[in-house]
Amino acid sequence: MIKAIMSEISLPTLGSLPSRLTRLYAGLALYGVGIGLQIESHLGGSPWDVFHQGLSIHMGLSIGTWIILVGALVMLLWIPLRQKPGIGTVSNVVLLGVFADAVMWLAPTPDPLAARWAYLLLGVVATGAATGLYIGAGLGPGPRDGLMTGLNRLGLSIRTARTIIEVTVLAIGWLLGGTVGIGTVVFALAIGPLTQFFMPRMRPKG
Repeated sequence: MIKAIMSEISLPTLGSLPSRLTRLYAGLALYGVGIGLQIESHLGGSPWDVFHQGLSIHMGLSIGTWIILVGALVMLLWIPLRQKPGIGTVSNVVLLGVFADAVMWLAPTPDPLAARWAYLLLGVVATGAATGLYIGAGLGPGPRDGLMTGLNRLGLSIRTARTIIEVTVLAIGWLLGGTVGIGTVVFALAIGPLTQFFMPRMRPKG
């Protein structure tokens, strides 16, 4: 999916390097907001965040720290897949967990169910918008997306690679105690259409 989206972005439309860096870091910050709000909703996270949450429950350290550590470990899998990281890849590994932890600290779980649903929906929309910003910067895929496209280069379709990866991390995260729920379903159904909606709107004009 990421490769298909990137193929539609021609280099002249990406904008200047300062503009691309602004979109990259704004996208990472907004992605952290999305992760933090969805986790704090306690209605179910994305597959990777269920995995990160499960690791945090069983092995200590914050969820954001596990986002960073897992991202770094996933990058090691790029070596046999001959994937090349960009500044966006490294920035994703270093900063995404920091932003997510900051949001979870600043916005603890509310009691009313309506407020938790608001967290969930705002988190999913923020993630979709962040994906549009981040991918549109064209400065390298995130480590998890790079794993998917690397498997695609070995012959797996993007759909198959993504399904295998996300089902695997979701199952492990659930077994470790991560929260799987309606939010997980909402994320799975909404993230594709939201990304498609935001991608053209996050590109620089002209």
